[in-house]
Amino acid sequence: MKSLIKIECIENPESKKAIARKVLEALRDWFGIDESREQYIAESANEIFVAAREGNEYVGFLCLKETGRETVELAVMGVLREHHRSGIGKSLFDAAKAIALDEGYLFMQVKTVKMGVYEDYDITNRFYQSCGFREFEVIPGLWDEANPCQIYVMYLPS
Repeated sequence: MKSLIKIECIENPESKKAIARKVLEALRDWFGIDESREQYIAESANEIFVAAREGNEYVGFLCLKETGRETVELAVMGVLREHHRSGIGKSLFDAAKAIALDEGYLFMQVKTVKMGVYEDYDITNRFYQSCGFREFEVIPGLWDEANPCQIYVMYLPS
């Protein structure tokens, strides 16, 4: 029998970095560029951070980053592969969305690789769409030509 997953808001900066490191290093298919992964880990210390815990082990997390007075970005999230498609990502998103609403943000955005470029990222795109994000813009050169940046947005009604 699987343990109950608990979603928690993490406040301690060192705990945030340790959880982010554990999860992102296990997901090198998505976070394989060392410099980018280390930047996500470092920046997570100062962001809104929710984590999924099974027993004594953290199995996923999500960070929100303010990008404007009324806008927050889903900056990074990850769920250990063995927990994919179990509802943890949606639970993390729901908790983060509730926090964003409580904090008074009007919009949430997320960036990923454009649909149709890589199968793994197509799964990611469909996840964001299932959460209610809508296509906003593709910026082909934001990262590099092989990874066109898809921006999704969501209105957060008060």
